[in-house]
Amino acid sequence: MKNAIRILLCVAIILPSCKKSFLDAKPNSSIVNPMSLNDYQLLLDNFRSLNTTGALSQMSSDEYFIKDKASFDALDQQTYKGAYLWAKDLYGGEINILDWNQPYKGVFYANSVLDGIKQIDQTNSNQADYNNIKGEALFFRCYAFYDLAKGFCPVYNQTSASTDLGLPLRTSSGIDVTLQRSNLKQTFDLIIADLQQATVLLREDFSVLNRNRPSKCAAFAMLARVYLYMGNYVEAGKAANSSLAIYNKLIDYNKISKTSATPFSYSSDETIFYSSQEIAYTLTTGYGTAISTIGVDPNLLALYSNGDLRSSIFFAKNTFGNFNVKRGYVGGGFYAFTGLAVDEVLLVSAECAARLNDPQTATNALNKLLVNRLSASSFTPLVASTPAAALSMVLLERRKELVWRALRWSDIKRLNRDGANIILQRILNGVTYTLSPNSPLYTFPIPSDEITLSGIEQNNR
Repeated sequence: MKNAIRILLCVAIILPSCKKSFLDAKPNSSIVNPMSLNDYQLLLDNFRSLNTTGALSQMSSDEYFIKDKASFDALDQQTYKGAYLWAKDLYGGEINILDWNQPYKGVFYANSVLDGIKQIDQTNSNQADYNNIKGEALFFRCYAFYDLAKGFCPVYNQTSASTDLGLPLRTSSGIDVTLQRSNLKQTFDLIIADLQQATVLLREDFSVLNRNRPSKCAAFAMLARVYLYMGNYVEAGKAANSSLAIYNKLIDYNKISKTSATPFSYSSDETIFYSSQEIAYTLTTGYGTAISTIGVDPNLLALYSNGDLRSSIFFAKNTFGNFNVKRGYVGGGFYAFTGLAVDEVLLVSAECAARLNDPQTATNALNKLLVNRLSASSFTPLVASTPAAALSMVLLERRKELVWRALRWSDIKRLNRDGANIILQRILNGVTYTLSPNSPLYTFPIPSDEITLSGIEQNNR
């Protein structure tokens, strides 16, 4: 945390742009002193600092394989290798780990805005703008904290959350105080509190060109994601349905190119909130149809039936004989989409319905999705006679739909907490590596340079 903040030597803001999307905005690295609501909005529009998430969850997941020992040996950072093999010494001595530093940088930006706007005279400002900027800052703060928590903390378990290690919870922009780790309950209490405030403060509408900005719909979608991870299916379902009541547009994959390497635009119709993977570790996590190092896991590819349009829209065979992932909801971008989208929210709603003994509502939600994912001749509405059957259907579709979004790792953690007994295996050079359910290796180690600077407690691996 201290290490992350020390790299912030100046505040970089993003100037507004009249080009086709926020991704065309140009950074201005001048040192500034924000004075107005507009200044603080510009600060929050710095998507390169606020709209990025970690890569370790994707690197550690079971969605890909490294094709051979030569490819493994050629990886230029030890963290690639440690994450792939779930090594106890994950980083192999490497420091400045962006999965830790980048989210805390986002926390710093968010806290700077929350502290700064307190000085603005609300009687002479637009209250709706003031509320929205505060809501955005709260959203960004909890978005970063959740990204950290799902990787660097054990899975949320209600029976042990008060004693499990959480995060250092910095809630002001001052950097003089060294904070120790909270417990996991305190961490998630703050995440939920920030999101609940954001659902009240944020505007309901969101611009097609500014989906880097949080909205009320995004806050509910994020609440749904967090509550699902926590195992609170009642609240997750409510939040998902609140998000869908605001925005629920799905893309008809029958109208999407099956051959294009970039089938989607930057401002995909399903995108609720845009974020992407940090600019790191792209040899195993980046989009592209010519990545020689890796291939998509054949067990994942085998899940798609004939007539499932996702298999040709999501994947393409490369010249090395393996399948790679095409570009997702980032358009032509190389770094994987990790944001919030309608398909994920719909699947959360379906899963919660199934877990709450309502198979009809669950399959209705699945059918809304699948009619837009299967060819017209292949679609037959799903029917489930029991909640267990509906849940099995939902989890299968979640596995096939939310590919390469850094969601699989946290899904495995929460599902194994609930008894799914998912065992991960890698085979490299004839040696089998196994990750057992609920292993402490599911919790990433705090980077060693952070431990040196702040003295916070390391995770048990």
